[in-house]
Amino acid sequence: MIETLTIKKTLVSNSKLSELNLDDIQFGSSYSDHMFVADYRDGEWIDCRIVPFDNFSMSPAMAVLHYSQSIFEGLKAYSGPNGEILVFRPVDNFLRMNESAVRMCMPALPEEVFMGGLLELLKTDKQWVPNDEGTSLYIRPFMIATDEFIGVRPSKTYRFMIFTSPAGVYYSEPVRVKVEKYYSRAFPGGTGAAKAGGNYAASLYPAKLAQEAGYHQLIWTDGLTHKFIEEAGTMNIMFVIGDRILTSKVGETVLDGITKRSVLQLATEWGYRVEERDISVKEIIEAIENGTLKEAFGTGTAATIAHIAVINNDGTDYELPSVEDRKFSNRVLKELNDIKTGQIEDRYQWNLVVQ
Repeated sequence: MIETLTIKKTLVSNSKLSELNLDDIQFGSSYSDHMFVADYRDGEWIDCRIVPFDNFSMSPAMAVLHYSQSIFEGLKAYSGPNGEILVFRPVDNFLRMNESAVRMCMPALPEEVFMGGLLELLKTDKQWVPNDEGTSLYIRPFMIATDEFIGVRPSKTYRFMIFTSPAGVYYSEPVRVKVEKYYSRAFPGGTGAAKAGGNYAASLYPAKLAQEAGYHQLIWTDGLTHKFIEEAGTMNIMFVIGDRILTSKVGETVLDGITKRSVLQLATEWGYRVEERDISVKEIIEAIENGTLKEAFGTGTAATIAHIAVINNDGTDYELPSVEDRKFSNRVLKELNDIKTGQIEDRYQWNLVVQ
């Protein structure tokens, strides 16, 4: 079905690639030449096109501006050893985006629109995939409501777009995090399991307060009791205690992370005991104090693995073991990077190869 998608193309006359500083690629600040666009009207996706990356006009009454019907995904493409493009687990992003669409009362995307648009965009801008170590092409698919109507109801029209951005390292150092016990990221019955723009807007203020106090991000706790750990900033979170890998169970308030799933699959293969369950703040602090907590890290598309150096709980900073001594997270980071870049066998067939 993907091959049957008709995509109109309007290409740039001059590429902006020469303006990119390959020695200092900042995450989310440079954009490739083109973007994919499709519109939803009268119950179907129409007018699939690749056009130059540029601004587009919006009515002040556009529904997304008022009622936040907006969802997105994030994934990455890498330069392979033989000049091919390797895209890490894009079908999982497609499936999760449609799960978000259900929760946000938005239309499902057909696979040929998501995957067909993605593949054609990557072929069009293949020269934008960097090949230096630690670099990638970040891919941002998103959907917004486009009705010019300010009554409160689901929009009847939508726009789906994909654009790409060369990316370097997301975190340049291990992160300091603070356990958040007042503000909440999500509640049962809410939108925490959807990758919806409003979730991130609500997190900005408490994250700003944490940064002003000297921390990179927050550890979010459950909204009802603030006793159980859910996520770390915009990432899933994991802890290594002995030979066990602990992580919060996926549910209404925890995003089903694709990097997280990959890490857990490798951990199981390597003989670790994986526990996806409720994890109390008290349990983690006790493990730090008695020396059984060996590692803590976030998992996500942007950083893959973000080592946590310090956890602040109730005003006390707890220093974690040095990153150099972390056996599991360093190993899994190298394994994932080697799979993504084609350095070792892709035994799970996670990569989509674009020739």
